[in-house]
Formats: sequence, structure tokens, C-alpha cells
Amino acid sequence: MKKEALYEKIYNDIMEGIQNNKFPPGSRLPSEKELSLQYNVSRITSKKALEMLAEQNVILRMPGKGSFVIDEQENNEMHSEQTKNQKKQSRVIGVIMDAFGASYGYQLLLGIERECKAQNLDFILKCTYGSKEAEIAAMNELLEFGVAGIIVMCVHDETYNALVLKLAVEKFPIVLIDRQLKGIPISYVGTNNYMAAKELTDWLFRHGHTKICFVSHASVQTPTILERQNGFIDYHLEHNIITNESMWITNLRSMLPSADRGEASMETDLKLIEDFILNNPQMTAFFAIEYSIGILVYKTLQKLGQEKEKKVVFFDGIDEIYDSNPIFTRVKQGEYQIGATSVRMVAERMNGKKEVETRLIPYEIIEGDK
Repeated sequence: MKKEALYEKIYNDIMEGIQNNKFPPGSRLPSEKELSLQYNVSRITSKKALEMLAEQNVILRMPGKGSFVIDEQENNEMHSEQTKNQKKQSRVIGVIMDAFGASYGYQLLLGIERECKAQNLDFILKCTYGSKEAEIAAMNELLEFGVAGIIVMCVHDETYNALVLKLAVEKFPIVLIDRQLKGIPISYVGTNNYMAAKELTDWLFRHGHTKICFVSHASVQTPTILERQNGFIDYHLEHNIITNESMWITNLRSMLPSADRGEASMETDLKLIEDFILNNPQMTAFFAIEYSIGILVYKTLQKLGQEKEKKVVFFDGIDEIYDSNPIFTRVKQGEYQIGATSVRMVAERMNGKKEVETRLIPYEIIEGDK
């Protein structure tokens, strides 16, 4: 017959004492030192016995206070609650956005919310406001919470968030929206920005505008902006026109996310645009990379009394919900569909789908009267 180890004897004696109510629920057990003296063993032996009881959730060890007998009913309720929380968390996804507003993001969030309901999911929203550090912090918080998947609108930045790459390598359910990371194996849902930019440029050409100024942020070369820029350039090349980048406005800063804006002000940007317009009267149209920049250009044209003779086009803008008679020609992305599709894609990956895919949602060219 196998001889009982000393730590097993201590373990069995304490277990018997608990069952016989010698150590009732909530009572404090003898310490490691007390047990080592009682059984004439080392503290390593008494510690091992107590650790075995703790691993089986029979006792609770509290550093500096001692070991206490756990109430079996309370223990079962606690485990039941933990299980419920784990199940609940497994149906929660994280959504990280740069920012959102009426011009872009509201409909996207609406699509996410509606599809989450359809998929029986909850979501936690985090906004980064252009800060890569905030994006990393948001991801870590969501992962610590225990979300089952993440949808990310990456911040405008020329370098990638290393945590996104790590999650991609680990096959965590993650989907990018609006801004794709080229060459990185992560599923993406968004717009064909290249083709949309070509079509928007075509609209200007068909309306007699071939002297077009491209207007963008300062020093931001994200894939989304580059796609729009390349669509603009390639359309000109297809019509045997070489674009002159010195005739572009690409040094605006006030509409950058707050993390990259620095001390830039809207007044400074408006002055830059005004000087450009006055020094380049041959330009009859302005292709703005996004709504907020397009509005700056239009305000400047209004100030100079040139808003009727020169066109401003851009991506996104105030939806027809707010303005039933849009005055600007623009690209309208399928925001609602992007949001809803991103949730479906995350849910597919939560259910085991591994393939990386890109889904491009149809867009429209909305024709305005200005």
C-alpha cells in the first residue's frame, strides 16, 4: 500500500475537518507556520497542502490575512456568475473609431448597431481622435475586458499599429473598416476609393473643368488617401494630362486629428487656401479629399465671391437626412452597409472562419447644384 505523503495527510485532515464542520464556512485555517509546527514538517509541505485546497476552490488564500474556508453554495453561485459573465463577454465585440460625425461615421455606427442586434451581439465603442497611442490603449482595454472580436477604423498614420499586426498573426477576429492596411493579412470592408476618385474627377471633366486643384491634409499618406490621390492622377493620365503637384494644396493641418494638428488653426488654413486661389486664377475646380476640407475651400471661395464660377467636390458629406437638397457634388460611401458588413465579418470569424477577405461596398456620385 502506497504511503501517504505528508502534504496529503495535512490536505486530508483539513478536508475532513471542513466536512465535519470543524472548520465551518468563513473560518480561518491554521497558517503555514502553524501547520508546519503541528505536523513537524517544513513550510513548503504545509504550503503545498493549502495550495491544493485553494486550487480546488475549497479555501480562499488571502496574502497577509490567511486561508479561509469557502461556502460551497456561495462558491457555486460565484462560478455560475463567472460563467454567465464569460458567456456574455463572448458575445461582445469592440468597435474602435478615429472619430465620427454627421458628415461621416453616424450611418456607419447605425449599421454596426443594427447588425449587432440581428447577430445577438453587444458592442463597446472607443474613439481615438487621431492618436495611435489611444488606439493601442483602446485595443488593450477591450482585450482585457474579453471581447470576442474587434472592428477598427485605424487612425491616419504612415506607420502601422503593431498590436493590430499581432492580432492578425494570432488569427484573432479583427476587421478593418474605411482604412485598409496594404500588405497586412487582415480582413477589410470599405470603399473602392481609387475608382470613386476617378469617377469624381470624370464628373469635373464632363462639366468643363480640367484645371483642378487636389486638396488634402499635410503629410498624411494613408492607403485611403493615396488611393484617392492615385485615382485623381490616373484619370488625368488616361486623358494625356500630367498633373502638376506644385499646383495642389497639401499642407492643411486644422482638419487633421487632434493628435497631429499641433498649433495649426483654421484661420491659418483659410489664409493658405485664399492665397492659392488668388495666385492661381486658372484653377476652376477643387477636388478635396474629404468633406471638412471641401467646406474650407468653399468658404474661401464665398469670401472671394468666386463660389458660383468654381466647383468644389469631395468625399462624404452631410447625409440627405440633414439636407434633402445637397448642394455639392460628392462621393457618398455606403456607410450603413460598411458598418453592417463589418459586424457580419467579425461574427463569421468568431464562428471559425479564417480566410482573409476584402469586401468593397458600392458608392454613389451625388450630383449637387454648386
